[in-house]
Amino acid sequence: MCIRDSLLPEVKDSSDDFGSTEERLFGTVIPINGMAGDQQAALFGQTCFEKGMAKSTYGTGCFMMVNTGDVALKSSHRLLTTIAYRLNGKPTYALEGSIFIAGATIQWLRDGLKIIANASDAESLAEKTSLEHGVYMVPAFTGLGAPYWDPNARGAIFGLTRDTGIKEIVTAGLQSVCYQSKDLQKAMEKDGTRPSKLRVDGGMVANNWVMQFLADILGAPVDRPIITETTALGAAYLAGLKVGIFDSLEALSAKWEVEQRFTPVMSKERRDTLYAGWKNSVKRVQSDKE
Repeated sequence: MCIRDSLLPEVKDSSDDFGSTEERLFGTVIPINGMAGDQQAALFGQTCFEKGMAKSTYGTGCFMMVNTGDVALKSSHRLLTTIAYRLNGKPTYALEGSIFIAGATIQWLRDGLKIIANASDAESLAEKTSLEHGVYMVPAFTGLGAPYWDPNARGAIFGLTRDTGIKEIVTAGLQSVCYQSKDLQKAMEKDGTRPSKLRVDGGMVANNWVMQFLADILGAPVDRPIITETTALGAAYLAGLKVGIFDSLEALSAKWEVEQRFTPVMSKERRDTLYAGWKNSVKRVQSDKE
């Protein structure tokens, strides 16, 4: 037996027999029939089974992933190539972009600056704010993730005037999440796999204002499903396929239901102007400005 065979575990499908739990843990033996990483499980739970389908998870951070089918597409724009899932010995690949700070921006506004009492207050403040407020927040509290990968960048707020108040700063924080998603969309587009529409999940997608601005800045429809906890759902789907609860990917796709679709209404000119302001702000916080 070679060293490799003795040290490395057997590679299995994402839907397979991985053993079972010990009875003492839960009072019964529970079979383990699905295995997936966090974002891969969310992609599966969103039933993004066709090439070009994409999901984006908005929690503390943000993770956008697009199905690239049977091609392990090597990114030329600093995205991550990953296996989305493997079924019947056949892998399906994806490109992933990781944003470090998304919902954590609103947590900082609430717990750090204490300018809002609850995260839900951000939506009503944004609704009262003109998009021409001119403020940009770059929440690089722990550096910038994809597609910049700059751990030494630091956060900043630009465009402050005497007219700037709490609602403009909070709105800029919400917009920063959408602008970062635009960064990932642009990188995927340059790699030849632009998502035509986006399925979203995670705690932050309950904010209707953010979802509409996201659709506007992406210039693409954003679909929020009825079930937004799709990571757990994806793991359950994988296990269900193994034990016969579900008999096909088509059967799973039929279970996905949209709760609300957000359609872009912003003009391309306005979108490009707003995004250019974001790109200029990011450039100013990068540690390597060349």
